Amino acid sequence: MSITRRIAIATGLVAGLWSTTALAQDNMRIALVAKSLGNGFFEAAARGAEEAAEELGGVEIIYTGPTSTTAEGQIEVINSLIAQRVDAIAISANDPDAVVPALERAMQRGITVISWDSGVAPEGREMHLAPSSDELIGQTIIKLAADQLPEGGKVAVLSATSTSTNQNVWIEEMKQVMGDYPDIEVVATVYGDDLADKSYRETQGLLQSYPDLDAIIAPTSVGIVAAAQAVQDAGKVGEVNVTGLGLPSEMAGAIESGASKSFAIWNPVDLGYATAMIAHALATDAATAEPGAEISMGRMGTATLDDDNQAAMSEPFTYDASNIDEFKSVF
Repeated sequence: MSITRRIAIATGLVAGLWSTTALAQDNMRIALVAKSLGNGFFEAAARGAEEAAEELGGVEIIYTGPTSTTAEGQIEVINSLIAQRVDAIAISANDPDAVVPALERAMQRGITVISWDSGVAPEGREMHLAPSSDELIGQTIIKLAADQLPEGGKVAVLSATSTSTNQNVWIEEMKQVMGDYPDIEVVATVYGDDLADKSYRETQGLLQSYPDLDAIIAPTSVGIVAAAQAVQDAGKVGEVNVTGLGLPSEMAGAIESGASKSFAIWNPVDLGYATAMIAHALATDAATAEPGAEISMGRMGTATLDDDNQAAMSEPFTYDASNIDEFKSVF
């Protein structure tokens, strides 16, 4: 069954998860909950989860999420998953705290709960899998901008939502190393809510408010594409460099146009794969989420949990004109 056909919930508009009763009910069911549907990053992650399911055997992946990046939408999705008695829920949270009560109910009913990509408060999950080290991501996104500004300059940040766990942590980690870049000034942080149109408008606002802006850092795969398009449409290519975290398939045009010199990302396919592997290991009691535990991520190696039951998958990788053609057809 294709990923698209497994998109069974859209913010509670569909009461049941299954459009047919023909699915084998003896399979383990792992729900991969995205921040929102229609996002290329999460669709790529779902492909990775499918790869893990095929490798494991006897596993059904339910790829789902709300239609917009809201905690309320994810709560409706979680409640529906609880009613369907899935075996595991793996969520990239729109809000680290708001989804906790619903996830606690899930765990009380014996459902394995983990967060991935964007974390959940510890009481609402067994463990969290970060795409990379928060510290490394924060260091990477500012370095990408600074590498193109040898004389220094003004930089703005276009984030996702103001409550997005991962975005906020990465930006904070970036701020921790700003002392290494004394000639770089961060003039503003704005929020596009992981919506293309709002991210585009926020970028327009930045360009108008800061006519001498040199770079925009967007640590969000939706925001970076929108920002690059806004810079191109404003005729600012060569003046404002857009960088951050994005997908090669979606950023190839920006690299070609020069709106972006470089950007970084981990492989979302690998992230979805690793998430499904961990969820399966915990749901089958092959592993226990506890500090120091080492949990297999299949081809991605081993996740080692820290004192907060968090682990990082891998380091971010930089894409630019030298390698974009190689990766743009992959994800």
